[in-house]
Amino acid sequence: MNISIFDVLGPIMIGPSSSHTAGAARLAYIARQIVAAPFHHVDFFLHGSFAQTYRGHGTDKALVAGALGLREDDERLVDSFRMAEEAGLTYRFLPIELENAHENTVKMVFRLDSGSESVVIGSSLGGAQILITEIDGFPTEYNATSPTLLITQQDTRGIISKITAVLAAIEINIGVMKLSRKDKGSLASCIIETDDPIPEEVGEILARIPQIHRVRIINTY
Repeated sequence: MNISIFDVLGPIMIGPSSSHTAGAARLAYIARQIVAAPFHHVDFFLHGSFAQTYRGHGTDKALVAGALGLREDDERLVDSFRMAEEAGLTYRFLPIELENAHENTVKMVFRLDSGSESVVIGSSLGGAQILITEIDGFPTEYNATSPTLLITQQDTRGIISKITAVLAAIEINIGVMKLSRKDKGSLASCIIETDDPIPEEVGEILARIPQIHRVRIINTY
């Protein structure tokens, strides 16, 4: 059995809990990168154990800290409420029952400055490990441990070949690719995890493909 020293000692973090504090901060931090657009309000819908113990374990402060862009080991995590007020970020914590969800799950609804919303659902699995299970209505399994491309595209014939051709030309090796769509021929989501950091030029090239609506790059995880 392969056991990392980090599985024994736990992650470098601001406590008290790796799942309820560090994991929560990481969830919101990654969600902020997934949203990748200015926002002014976040509704945190808490499921299971998160909903029952969020104040005592500092889950609330951790989620706000992550939404502000603070990592789980940032000493400013305990001051996240004050920092949010200074930044003009408002938020709410609301209970929710999610079907077939891990007990430490949060649904984050970001109200964007553009007037639209972006929704990210994820779970804290312990040891600050997370799993993003849904992005804007598209189901996924994303643990945010590798450089990642998040692409929203039209579900048309040949679009995946165009995407992979761009990566091949720049010699970026694909580790994992996950596709999902709502209906045939409608919008689709493509999540590509790579072995190496993804240059910004990749996003610029992909964005010029007519069938692609949006490209986001996550290199910091």
